[in-house]
Amino acid sequence: MPESVQETVRTHLDHGRACLDKGKYDDAIADYDKAIALDPNCARAYTNRGLAYYRKGAFDRAIADHSKAIALDPNDAIIYYNRGNAYGRKGAFDRAIADYTKAIALNPKDADFYTNRGNAYDDKGEVDSAIADFTKAIALDPKFATAYANRGNAYAGKGKFDRAIADYTKAIALDPKDANFYYNRGVAYEKKSDKDQAIADFRKALEINPSDQAAKNNLKRLGVTP
Repeated sequence: MPESVQETVRTHLDHGRACLDKGKYDDAIADYDKAIALDPNCARAYTNRGLAYYRKGAFDRAIADHSKAIALDPNDAIIYYNRGNAYGRKGAFDRAIADYTKAIALNPKDADFYTNRGNAYDDKGEVDSAIADFTKAIALDPKFATAYANRGNAYAGKGKFDRAIADYTKAIALDPKDANFYYNRGVAYEKKSDKDQAIADFRKALEINPSDQAAKNNLKRLGVTP
């Protein structure tokens, strides 16, 4: 491929990435279309176009692009991870798990890979496998608030509310501005019949996110004016 064509492809890739980062997904897709027309074997163009489609909610197109990118570059863990995310959003949890597992095999040190596979296991109802993945993610990144929160959700699903509360509390310490962490801890406290702690958490969730209708409803149900 002539250098001038390569340079044009790089320009489209760079501009497409800038558009992607700004949320201008249609503009990004247009740039990647042009890059692919010039270089049909450019895995990066398919990967990023797939990411743009994913963010637009066009999951089938995202999967198709990531599949093409994998065919061109089968050793890039992030492409499997991205396709796994798209499969997960479609509810194809077994396929998502398979892609996350491949991503982990290629890069076993990425906490996000374990966290998202854990989410897929949790969505499938395989809670123990989910907990194992969240625990691995935490071991890799002890400051990963979402991994603690997600493990808390899994423990809560098993009725282990003390463990859930401990994980939500850790998540809150790491990220005290996420209303969902307080809300979920409030639910766990309520399940333990600790009304005062539940109310405090629902109030905090509502303070952070005044449009949190679930927190408002729970406070009303507990006899408290939001």
